Amino acid sequence: MSFSDLFDSEFKTRNKGHFSAIVRVATSDGDLSKEEKEFLDKLAVRLEISKAEYEEILENPLKYPINPPYSYAHRLERLYDLSRMVYADHVLGPKQKEILTRFALALGFTPGNVNHIVDKALSLLVMGVDLDTFTFEMTHMNK
Repeated sequence: MSFSDLFDSEFKTRNKGHFSAIVRVATSDGDLSKEEKEFLDKLAVRLEISKAEYEEILENPLKYPINPPYSYAHRLERLYDLSRMVYADHVLGPKQKEILTRFALALGFTPGNVNHIVDKALSLLVMGVDLDTFTFEMTHMNK
């Protein structure tokens, strides 16, 4: 196996774990709304999840391990990516903030400040900031 194959394999495995974690969050209330399903459909394409893998993960989201972000910086990067996906497509409509809050909690942000974090994340996306600006602003929002 070449180095590039190993990288591709690791990347795909990480994407499956990431997608699986998002499916768990989306289905945690026992119901997958039409908007959430549309969001998952688009996310699967972006994460290069095949149709067969998609169906398999929807059927059993616990099959793939979660690769949780350990550092605050990595959590912010994941939050940035998820926020952009949630915000950009407007597929979730009024559920945008609700599902992003659930994702943020799953990423390890605390219930005590998750609403503030999600509000700030969405406001930064309205301004069209890049990852570096997002990370800086989120890191310094209480200072």
